Amino acid sequence: MSGRARLTLFALLATLLTASAMLPLVRPTTWILQAAVLAAVQSGVGAAARRVPLARPLTVATQLLVSAVLLLLLFAGRGQPTGSGPLAYLVTDFGGLFRQGLRDVGEFAAPAPLTEGIRLLLISGVLLIALLVDTLAVTLRAAAAAGLPLLALYSVGAGLSGGGGASWLWFVLSACGYLLLLLAESRDRLARWGRVFGGAAPDGAGGRTGGAGGGSRPLAPVRTGRRIGALTLGIALAVSAALPAMGGGLLDAQGSGGGGGGLGVGTAQAVNPLVALQDSLNTQDNREVLKYRSDSKELSNQYLRILSLDRFDGVKWEASARPLTELPARLPEPPGLSGDVRAGATEVRTNVSASGTYAQRYLPMPYPATGVDVRGRWRYEPVGRTLVGEQLSREKYQNTQGAQYTVRSLELRPTAEQLAAAPPASPQFLGEYTQLPDNLPRAVTDTALRVTQGARGSYAKAVALQDYFAVNGGFTYDTKVASGSGSQAIVKFLEDKRGFCIHFSFSMATMARSLGIPARVAVGFAPGTRQGDGSVAVSMRDAHAWPELYFEGVGWTRFEPTPQRGSTPSYTRPDTPVSQPSAPAPLPSASAAAPSAAPSQSDDCPPELKKLGECGNPAVAAGAGSGGGGVSAGTVLAWSASAVVVLVVPLLPLLWRRRVRARLLRGGDPLDAWRELGDSAWDVGIIPDEALSPRAAAARIVERGRLAPDAADAVRRVAGAVERELYAPPGAVAVPLGPDVLAARAALLAGVSRRSRLRAVFAPRSAVRVRWSAASRWSTATLRLGRLGTRLVRPLGTRLTRRRG
Repeated sequence: MSGRARLTLFALLATLLTASAMLPLVRPTTWILQAAVLAAVQSGVGAAARRVPLARPLTVATQLLVSAVLLLLLFAGRGQPTGSGPLAYLVTDFGGLFRQGLRDVGEFAAPAPLTEGIRLLLISGVLLIALLVDTLAVTLRAAAAAGLPLLALYSVGAGLSGGGGASWLWFVLSACGYLLLLLAESRDRLARWGRVFGGAAPDGAGGRTGGAGGGSRPLAPVRTGRRIGALTLGIALAVSAALPAMGGGLLDAQGSGGGGGGLGVGTAQAVNPLVALQDSLNTQDNREVLKYRSDSKELSNQYLRILSLDRFDGVKWEASARPLTELPARLPEPPGLSGDVRAGATEVRTNVSASGTYAQRYLPMPYPATGVDVRGRWRYEPVGRTLVGEQLSREKYQNTQGAQYTVRSLELRPTAEQLAAAPPASPQFLGEYTQLPDNLPRAVTDTALRVTQGARGSYAKAVALQDYFAVNGGFTYDTKVASGSGSQAIVKFLEDKRGFCIHFSFSMATMARSLGIPARVAVGFAPGTRQGDGSVAVSMRDAHAWPELYFEGVGWTRFEPTPQRGSTPSYTRPDTPVSQPSAPAPLPSASAAAPSAAPSQSDDCPPELKKLGECGNPAVAAGAGSGGGGVSAGTVLAWSASAVVVLVVPLLPLLWRRRVRARLLRGGDPLDAWRELGDSAWDVGIIPDEALSPRAAAARIVERGRLAPDAADAVRRVAGAVERELYAPPGAVAVPLGPDVLAARAALLAGVSRRSRLRAVFAPRSAVRVRWSAASRWSTATLRLGRLGTRLVRPLGTRLTRRRG
């Protein structure tokens, strides 16, 4: 195989190994096989074009054209064309599929389902990276630069997957692919110089040390490259394992102000509450994102709502695209609210302050808001009753970062009788908010019918669904469960009975719709934790989702199916007194780092107390007032150790020089003092010249260092002592040289600029001696190991030779 063909093969291998970092993002992973076949065809076309040979631009253009044709053939008919003919196919079908893939990426959490749009993005992305690597490494002969596109591909996979148990494996595969590419390119370069000799071989085996093209053993430079690569890879793994990871979740985007895919920096077109909620609930950095004060007397019901998800297509819940209007001075009355319920409501006032690290386009507000006083450019979405930040520039949106605003909202107090007597909604309203996909599994509807068996009316069925999830269904709250929001994820949740607020709210809303009850899912924050000054702090782990069911005369009504989260609405509690008098339930801030391992239904907690929110893990209840637990001790220790490393590592050259200086001057040896003087001059830029005599070297230091007479005399005294040590007969009286060396060093430092002086102290040039010493020791060790191996192997070879003879 020629050198260029080998380089082409290793460029393809490096791309595919790096693309393996994308495998955790999507299930199933069959797309990697299609990408490998297409990338192989693309590399083969490039090899053929270079063999013709074609000009470099024509080679790249040919590969690009063939790749585009292959993609068009692979995804033919997978989109939704709006016209007929080839032009409609190219413009609407293929382009629409690409846009659908971008939307799916913003909507799904990893591992996402392998939709046609995501498959197109993955395969086309791998082909693009493979083309760049092939162009740089083979066509342009710059294999080292090919690491940039490989790094981009790996960064996307590693960044979106969020680490995990096998993250080290993807790193090793990607690094090995790049190292193999570099070794192949280096071997090809060496082969162009002809035969390469790797050094003398014992026992006349020199012909087996290899030439450019053959030999049973690799070339000496190739063996050295492999060792260096293996050593570097091992160090990288060890360092990455020792240092702590850094992540803040999606709810704490640092003021980007742009459109993003999560609750942190959301956009009106792509909101990913699933990813944002799970990342926030599992974060170790439970930072505060909001703080508010309210004149409400029922803070346990003070949920801060961001937006509502009212469309379910069987794959995901999402917010419908609706027009935005100007923000009115007073918001219109909530839909479906009757006079009796409105008369019993109280208008409360809530002053909210957003953290400077919390930036997203939707304004958290209590529901239903009647008026908002906020600065900035905000738009009103009347159906969901949400406020959305306007687009300020191409990549910047109005967001909540550091915002302070006041919300006036209604505190509704519907009774169970009012909800039970609610008339049915209009047919148009029912048609929109009870819509379900045709392929909804029967298990979902059958479970809904079984749970609500015997319940009469929509209200009774809604309470039965809530109690099934929160009280008597045996469900466990666990934020470590794999994400999912589609129909199959709901079925799995009903079978496993483990999940977090997303699973509970999505499942209850879907089951309510199957029973003919209008339902949607609200996303926002649970009430938070009351502070000593009367304010309420909302942290990242207070991120929450809950179902809202519609009752004519009351409007959209909150339910709480998630155990150990939020508070159960009073209108769903039993009227009969419970077995134990109790105070209102505290506002929980559940720690997702240690999810409850006990099922929702336990033998020592009656269902009545569960319904009031007074059951659950005692550790969680005890820590409710502490603001969510804060940062763990392990995290503090890890970051403290990292800070120490960051502060100490830059000081290592300084500490090493001080230690060496003290050791050399302590013994009184003139040669050690002379070495320290030479290193001090080297640190300020006077490169040592070993060819000069001590007297000439001293004159050179005095001249280039522009030393004063006293310092010059000190340098000459050290040089004179060295000459006496080297040339005078034994028995000469030793003179202490430490003060002279230190005086000369101080004069040398005083004679240079501040920048040179700082470099001489903190980054001394003489520190290169450490590398020289390590290289010398490494060479000695490898030589000894080689000799030891030869001694061990030689008897075995002799025995084999005798047996053959």
